[in-house]
Amino acid sequence: MLDTKQLLAFAAVLEHGQFGAAAAQLNLTLGAVSLRIKALETHYGQRLLVRGKTVRATAAGQRLLAHVHQLRMMEADLRNGDVPQADTSPQWHRIAVAVNGDSLSSWFLPGIANALAQHHIVLDVVIDDQEHTHEALTSGDVAACISTQSQAMRGCLAEPLGVMRYRCVGAPSLVAQCHNAKGALVPHQLLRTPAVIFNRKDGLQDAFLAQHLGLHSPQYPRHFVPAVDAFESALAHGMGWGMVSDLHLQARANALPLQELLPGSAVDVALYWHHWVREPSLTQGLTAAVKLAAKALLRPTQ
Repeated sequence: MLDTKQLLAFAAVLEHGQFGAAAAQLNLTLGAVSLRIKALETHYGQRLLVRGKTVRATAAGQRLLAHVHQLRMMEADLRNGDVPQADTSPQWHRIAVAVNGDSLSSWFLPGIANALAQHHIVLDVVIDDQEHTHEALTSGDVAACISTQSQAMRGCLAEPLGVMRYRCVGAPSLVAQCHNAKGALVPHQLLRTPAVIFNRKDGLQDAFLAQHLGLHSPQYPRHFVPAVDAFESALAHGMGWGMVSDLHLQARANALPLQELLPGSAVDVALYWHHWVREPSLTQGLTAAVKLAAKALLRPTQ
């Protein structure tokens, strides 16, 4: 049987990234926190934390952290089932999720807002590229994620949500520079023109060049702009060409005077909702809302 106080100390250290802040949160001495972690590692017979400037979990520690998150949500379920006594005000419950930036702003948050209020959930969102969000679930940092991976890890489900369609666009003046007098896209001219990329994990531009122009691992100048509003502003001001989802183009048609560089050519990205098979009722409510929102706004998975 695992010791609850040791688990709380373990989770606090990882949430803060250091022993001192965890001790302050728990109203314990630094030594007391260290002793609880040491006792937990002795129980497991292996290291659970990698000590350094920022403390992080080992592989075994990541599995334990996921278990702690599950326990917390199950305890919240039990509390919600109790008959309230003196204090009838609702308790809010934290759920950490990993979501790609495009989904977050276009359909995810609008689609689940009512469910969050209904179930008294506060989100702790980790933003990452859709090909890398799964790492946060694997590490135990989040309870669920949106990912391009169709294969679920052990103990989890990967449910298809739908497809986000992206188009290669740019400001009208930039698009004109990349075409010849007959209106055809000139690939070598495109490669001499900077691209606007959300972050270094974003591979949509390379996918477009490979799928529609037959260009594999090409070299071209790049702006990295890791914020949705700034990314759109860079495109609108002609700083470069980039990949934008149909959802964003439709929602921002008046604010973003962008044109396709190769009309009719898109990159489709299939998305999956990864969550635990044995998930608490709070996460079940979130899962239902996510699936409903995706069905309404995403393209169906073929």
